[in-house]
Amino acid sequence: MAFRGVSDKRTVFTDGDLNNYNLQPFQFLSGFLMELLGREDSAQCVVYTFPHLTIQEFTAAVAQFLTIHPGDILKFLTEAHNTTDGRFEVFLRFVAGLSSPMTARGLEEFLGPFPHETTCRVMDWVKEEVKRQSENTSSEAGKRRLLNTFHYLFESQNRELAQTALGSVEELSFSGMTLTPVDCAVLSHVVRLCDTIKRLDLSYCHILCEGIQQLGPWLHKFQVLSLGRNDLGDSGVKLVSAALGNPECKIQTLNLNHVELTDSGAEDLASALSTNRSLIELDLGWNPLTDQSVPALRRLILTHPSLEQIMLAVNNFSGTGENELESLQESRPGLRVYL
Repeated sequence: MAFRGVSDKRTVFTDGDLNNYNLQPFQFLSGFLMELLGREDSAQCVVYTFPHLTIQEFTAAVAQFLTIHPGDILKFLTEAHNTTDGRFEVFLRFVAGLSSPMTARGLEEFLGPFPHETTCRVMDWVKEEVKRQSENTSSEAGKRRLLNTFHYLFESQNRELAQTALGSVEELSFSGMTLTPVDCAVLSHVVRLCDTIKRLDLSYCHILCEGIQQLGPWLHKFQVLSLGRNDLGDSGVKLVSAALGNPECKIQTLNLNHVELTDSGAEDLASALSTNRSLIELDLGWNPLTDQSVPALRRLILTHPSLEQIMLAVNNFSGTGENELESLQESRPGLRVYL
C-alpha cells in the first residue's frame, strides 16, 4: 500500500485501501498510520496517512526489497529511476541504503534475513547506473541524474562499490545547477572515496559556506578546482584556503571569481598560499578587492614559487594599485598578472 501510494502520489488512504491489502487499522495506528477525519460523498469518514511522507517511502522501499523477485529487481529499479517527475527519488535512495550490511543488520532482527541475491543485484544496478550517468553530464538533466546516483552511493555506505562505480572518472562538473548542503555532503562522501578525480567544477552552483564546509576536507585532492560564481564570502574562501595549506594539496588551477572575496579574505588566502607549492593559476576576478589587499597580493606574487598566472580583473583597485600589481611581472619573469 505504501508503494502504491508513492507510485500514484497518494498520501491518504481509506478503509477500502487497507482492505485491498488485508490490513487492519488497529495493527498500525500506533506507529505507521495516523487516523484523520475526511469527507467522502459529502459525509464524514475516517482516512489514514503515514506520519510523514519519508516514512511512507521507507516502508515502500522495505516492502519492495523484501518481496520482489530478485530476477525482477533490475527492471523495477530502472523503470523507477527513469521516471522524470522525481516521485521515486527518495524511495530509490532507501532501496540503495537497504543493500548496506549495517542497515540490514539493524532490521533483520525484526524482518528476517534480507535476500542476498536482491542485495547483490541492487548493488550491481547502482554501480552500472553511476557508470552510465557519469558519461552523460552535458545537460543539467544529466548532471541531476548523476547526482541522484551519488545519493544511492551515499546511502549504500559501500566504499568498494563507490570506487568500482566511479572507475577511472577524472572530471566531475555540476556547473550551473543548484547544490544544497545535503548535495554537498553526498558529493563529499563520493570524492573522499575516489582518488581518480582530477577536476571538479562547481561554478555557479549557488553554494554557500555551509556547502563548502562539507566539501572542505577533500578539496586538496583536485588538480583543477572551479568554485567561481558562488556566494562563498570570506568564511567560505577561508575553508578553501585550508585546503591550499594542506601539505598534500594538488590544486594547480583555482577559480574563485565572483565569490565576494574581500580584502580581509585575500589576506587569509595569501597567508595560506605561503606554504603551498602546487598552485599555477589563480583567478580572483570580479571580487570587491581594493588597494588594501595589494600588499598581500604583492607578497603572494613575489614569493609563491610555482604561480604563473593570476587574474584580478574587475575588482575595485585604483589606477595606482593596478599599476603596482602589474609592475610585479618584471620581478617574476614568466608570471602574468591580468587586470
